[in-house]
Amino acid sequence: MVSPAPVKISTRNLTVRFANNVSLEDVSLDIEANQILSIIGQANSGKTTLLKTLNRLIDFTANASVDGHVVMDRKDIYRDFDPVLLRRKVGIIFALPIPLPTTVFENVVYGLRRQGIRDKNTLAQAAEKALTDAYLWDEIKDRLNEQAMKLSGGQQQRLCIARTLAVSPEVILFDEPCSALDPISTAKIEEAMVKLKRQYTIVLVTNNTKQAARVGNQTAFFLMGKLIEKDATDRLFTAPSDKRTDDYISGKFG
Repeated sequence: MVSPAPVKISTRNLTVRFANNVSLEDVSLDIEANQILSIIGQANSGKTTLLKTLNRLIDFTANASVDGHVVMDRKDIYRDFDPVLLRRKVGIIFALPIPLPTTVFENVVYGLRRQGIRDKNTLAQAAEKALTDAYLWDEIKDRLNEQAMKLSGGQQQRLCIARTLAVSPEVILFDEPCSALDPISTAKIEEAMVKLKRQYTIVLVTNNTKQAARVGNQTAFFLMGKLIEKDATDRLFTAPSDKRTDDYISGKFG
């Protein structure tokens, strides 16, 4: 019998409000280490709010209030973590790639330079590893001094993944990372995610249920700010315990 993976992050009774509007309501969720948790649900179900809460980007949102607990490695991220340090440990990739207006190389090492690292060999080795792990090195190893904006959309997204990997996070949050990409670029990012879970804990928010089924070890279904159910992906997609989950997966609403 396979032992369950240790829990990396857990939320307990997590409620997030924007002024008087509830975005997440009483969410208790375990996110296992070195797994991919796919999160699915219709628009305005609180999926992106959850990601922003997990690395405290929610702190920058006006009128946001967070109740309940978010614990990573047995520490409450709102009481026991400096938010800057937390965001190094919990990186996030957004739907649209946001490369910096500089070279490919400087994009990858940006975070390392901000940490005070200046040694050229250290930066070069870190850039090669991050680009390799993001499945981009072979495509652009001769283009490191080109402007990042010249890359294709799929390459820019993988560059953003490499920039996140370079600072050695422990958790990577993906917020619909393939929504603007073609099928070939999507396949490369999915392949990268499956490989990356060996080293990192991954949370993937996606509106593509097929993508959730392809890469997720577990899947959680959210509806109107509530966690309806979470289970192993194959079970949730073939025998969900809640009719609302079955209706969403089968396309009766969404």
